[in-house]
Amino acid sequence: MNLNLVSKIGPKTEKILNKINIFTVEDLLTYYPYRYNVIKFINIDEAKENETCYVLATVLSDVKVAYIKRNFNRLSFIASNNNKTFNITIFNRAFLKKNLTVNREVVLIGKYNPLKNSFVASDIKFNVEDERIEPIYHLTEGLKNSNVEAIMTEALKIKYDLPDYVPDMYNEKYNLISKNDAIKLIHEPKTINDIKKSELKLIYEELFVYMFKINYLKQINKKAEGIQKSFDMHLVEDFLNNLSFRLTTDQETAIKDILNDMQSKSRMNRLVLGDVGSGKTVVAIVAIFANYLSGYQSAFMAPTEILAKQHYESLQNYFAPYDIKIGLLTGSLTKKAKEKLYEQINNGEIDVVIGTHALLNEGAAFHNIGLVITDEQHRFGVNQRNLLQNKGIKKDADVIYLSATPIPRTYALTIYGDLDLSQIKTKPNTRKDIITKVVLEKNIREVLVAMLEELKKGHQIFVVSPLIEQNDELDLNSVNLLKEKLNTAFNERVPIEILHGKLKQKEKDGLMLRFQNGEIKILISTTVIEVGIDIPNASMMVIFNAERFGLATLHQLRGRVGRSDIQSYCYLVTNVSDNARLKVMEESNDGFYISEKDFEQRGQGDLFGVKQSGDMTFKIANLKRDYKILLQAKIDSEIYLAKSLFKGNSLYENLTEKINFLD
Repeated sequence: MNLNLVSKIGPKTEKILNKINIFTVEDLLTYYPYRYNVIKFINIDEAKENETCYVLATVLSDVKVAYIKRNFNRLSFIASNNNKTFNITIFNRAFLKKNLTVNREVVLIGKYNPLKNSFVASDIKFNVEDERIEPIYHLTEGLKNSNVEAIMTEALKIKYDLPDYVPDMYNEKYNLISKNDAIKLIHEPKTINDIKKSELKLIYEELFVYMFKINYLKQINKKAEGIQKSFDMHLVEDFLNNLSFRLTTDQETAIKDILNDMQSKSRMNRLVLGDVGSGKTVVAIVAIFANYLSGYQSAFMAPTEILAKQHYESLQNYFAPYDIKIGLLTGSLTKKAKEKLYEQINNGEIDVVIGTHALLNEGAAFHNIGLVITDEQHRFGVNQRNLLQNKGIKKDADVIYLSATPIPRTYALTIYGDLDLSQIKTKPNTRKDIITKVVLEKNIREVLVAMLEELKKGHQIFVVSPLIEQNDELDLNSVNLLKEKLNTAFNERVPIEILHGKLKQKEKDGLMLRFQNGEIKILISTTVIEVGIDIPNASMMVIFNAERFGLATLHQLRGRVGRSDIQSYCYLVTNVSDNARLKVMEESNDGFYISEKDFEQRGQGDLFGVKQSGDMTFKIANLKRDYKILLQAKIDSEIYLAKSLFKGNSLYENLTEKINFLD
């Protein structure tokens, strides 16, 4: 159904909704709230310190607006509630001044400080019902939460019938409500129980579909015939013996698994799961070498252009003594250069092609592809991976997925159930453990002194902040504010630059290249540097507001340093004293241990620390929080598939047809 069927959606609003991937009424209805505000008015005397509350108040004074700096203002006034007057402050809401007239009744949302008799508001509303549950949605520029609520109310009035993917047998078994009822209640809950019932239904449905796809792929992979490779094992051993370092036991085991897979008649589908710096790339290079000896081409896909270039340079070094032709295919190549490379790939002149998603371009048809490797595989959806795998004449190329996201083995076997698994836990003994320290922000001088020491040695530093713009409500350090503070601390004598997700890819790559070349000494960034470039000279990672990040993310960020034999350091700066969770980072450099701890604590957020792509994107399910539901969905979907109960269900027949088409 088209969005123009919803009365509150005009051409301008439709364009804004399109930005957040809402193109149909169905997309809109499945754009779920990520949290709820339970609105219940209290008297100001009942407000607890540092606890968000709703207070119905009357404006008593004229409003004052102070412009502190560009794009930053403070609005303040006096109000009363229950015969008590107090001061209200709210930031960046100067536009509310005309509405905040004396004697007007308003709803204040924020935190009250009884000692200062002051209320710092995060929002001020007009006409709010008491005793209401307010859904909160992810927003974009030009879209307010109240807009989404109003649009959703109108959309729910339209006669809709969304497909229910939960088979009847499981709806009955778990007493789940209908899909249509769940959609209604998720957006317009009257009680907390309404939220629970609707979430249970929608989370189970999402995870059941996901596990059905995984189990179906597993079934296909068991039957899939591959290219039985034939290569001289002595030449592979010579290659390994000529390496300038000794392989770890885990690397040797992973290589053995891969070579056995390649020599079998079945198609390889293997995930190499290794900690940051464990040496997964070397394992991939050995596989490429064996594939070359067998007379086949290899494709190596990386999530970013800069990482693709890094792999290209590594392979050129490793294969320097051999006549192996390597090509680099990225989006920044000229049309002429691309066409020439396509021709070389197509006629078999190129043995190994390294690239970004540009490898998925129709022009890149392979002569005889035998091996496909995707790095940081959780950033590619199942559809993209299969499309790459099926390049060229045959659809039976071996596939290796590399991931630097250490997660518990049982967990990996569930969410990557369609893949064989090799884990690399041990790290090369040339790498020193990164010394990690949790520091309270009030003791920031200690961190600045340590930073200066590293800069004096000619080393470089990463600094990470969770925000691009400063937000006083959250009291977090933005990259812009950090740059100001660090320039002041180092007397503007140190080259400092900012990297964040809003920059264009070309700008990001340019900054990383300058950092790699040593032109930039301190790179302030959001988490976009989490997976990627190798900067051997970077010896320190400083993470501000570290309590805001999951352990998995902190570990991935820490892994950007310690990439050489230089002793490296990681400082976790926080305002939260006695943070047991952050202490785990001080205890260990072992990503698998950290992932187990992260898993035990079951904090909210993304287990992988980065946004997933393709089939790993969930609208409502959270793989960590909903692990028990995931396990049950795994069991249920296996039964549903094993007994062929899905046959006759048009929804699942369509799903299997799509997977068959891709495979």
